[in-house]
Amino acid sequence: MTVSRARKIQKFLSQPFFVGEVFTGLPGIYVPVAETVEAFEALNSGELDHVPEQAFFNVGGVESVLEKSKSLTES
Repeated sequence: MTVSRARKIQKFLSQPFFVGEVFTGLPGIYVPVAETVEAFEALNSGELDHVPEQAFFNVGGVESVLEKSKSLTES
């Protein structure tokens, strides 16, 4: 469980940055620090254990994670 959460945190911290747009082709997303910290706490406490790891990669806040999760499970 610890490794799974750590991998999700690693992926979550890959939020698309504005300076990286040139390299990734993804638009940057502004996520306030407080929102990132809340999401990190939710990840660490297990509130997002049901969400697949792929949903955490290159997204903004928790809302984006949950939206991506829905699209992953629908396809």
